[in-house]
Amino acid sequence: MNYKFHNVGLWGRLSESRVADTALRVMTHLKGRKAKIFAPPSATTIADRVGGIDIADESDIASLVEVIIAVGGDGTMLHAARRVAGKGVPLLGINLGRLGFLTDISPDHMLDAVDAILSGDYLAEERRMLEAQLLHDGETRPPMIALNDVVLQKGDTGRILDFVTKVDGSYVNTHGGDGLIVATPTGSTAYALSCGGPIIQPDLDAIVMVPICPHTLSDRPLVLKPSSTVEITLEQHGETAARVSCDGADYGPIEPNEVLRIRGARETVTLLHPRDYNYYELLRSKLNWGGTSRFGRPIRPA
Repeated sequence: MNYKFHNVGLWGRLSESRVADTALRVMTHLKGRKAKIFAPPSATTIADRVGGIDIADESDIASLVEVIIAVGGDGTMLHAARRVAGKGVPLLGINLGRLGFLTDISPDHMLDAVDAILSGDYLAEERRMLEAQLLHDGETRPPMIALNDVVLQKGDTGRILDFVTKVDGSYVNTHGGDGLIVATPTGSTAYALSCGGPIIQPDLDAIVMVPICPHTLSDRPLVLKPSSTVEITLEQHGETAARVSCDGADYGPIEPNEVLRIRGARETVTLLHPRDYNYYELLRSKLNWGGTSRFGRPIRPA
């Protein structure tokens, strides 16, 4: 079998036993297909068992390969996405996590799926990302990007937050609650979903803004155009403390005199799926939709 992608990177917590066993199978298979394999230092032990694997720093792998295989859960995929964003290196994911909205290849069928995808038989999706930046008196911290979401959340005090949102410079609301999620369509099935946000088809150009545990029941999610710029300002009330995270990675604290600016990032990331990938089938599987009717009979598509 001739691969379209010859230089392949592996990504994940490859020193953990459950991940290592799967990664070892993938490495051995790729080696048998004459692929050149690059892996991070965490894979040294299993790489030594296979032999001929190139070990490279995580920061360098994206510049050395044509495709990256992420082994783990959606968190692994998110971490890999931030590393390869804007570099033209596509990702495919082998799911060892609980849900697997992003890592959609089952370990039971992974070798056939990997062969097909690396040979050029795949579906490709370009996914939008967000950029978050904190501004203070005209100065800015270095930006951070996210594939799923940027989250403003209360700190350790247990107090609710009071914060103001603006979209494209227009005042939207003064919120009270535990925080706010600004998510991409990809992230609409993550934290935003658990807070009552809508599910947005991944190829739809949109941003969703979802309050976390709002103190006012009328504070509802908003779907915004993709070019929108969201600005959030924290109001000072006593021992107010809040932090910002991007895809679960800590960006740092936000102070009452700072502005959190969130907008679409220049960078995108490309996800590769098996040819039979179907988003609605994925939703049914992960969210347990369409199992049985209220009469206990199986529901079958027409």
